[in-house]
Amino acid sequence: MRRPTHGTLHHVELWVPDLDRALASLGWLLETLGYALFQSWESGRSWRLGPTYLVIEQSMALTADQHDRCRPGLNHLAFHVEDAATVDELTSDATRHGWDLLFPECHPYAGGRQHYAAYLENDDGFEVELVAIEAPERN
Repeated sequence: MRRPTHGTLHHVELWVPDLDRALASLGWLLETLGYALFQSWESGRSWRLGPTYLVIEQSMALTADQHDRCRPGLNHLAFHVEDAATVDELTSDATRHGWDLLFPECHPYAGGRQHYAAYLENDDGFEVELVAIEAPERN
């Protein structure tokens, strides 16, 4: 494996209140996006894509039972996806895996006219953004 570029993100660790629920939503999404299961232990899992991995863990040290993206800390994770059709397909599939579409009245342009994306939130309050590299022409 080639040495990662200096400053590249090494990993992100998300603490979740319910591991099984997180596996159903976040685990499904990561595997759909091409992440491979990297590590597994009783209270957590990690998935890797290239040199970066993402950890989901149900920690005994949690001080709340829901993530609040409007408080200081993580607002959302944004992932590149192949194209607008993939954004649409993932958005449709996501509802069967514990995700709700945010900003449906603006979808898929909630990020602006040239930004084709889906903003999704799971039952634990975590938000992800699925971004097509280019927005398709609007009619």
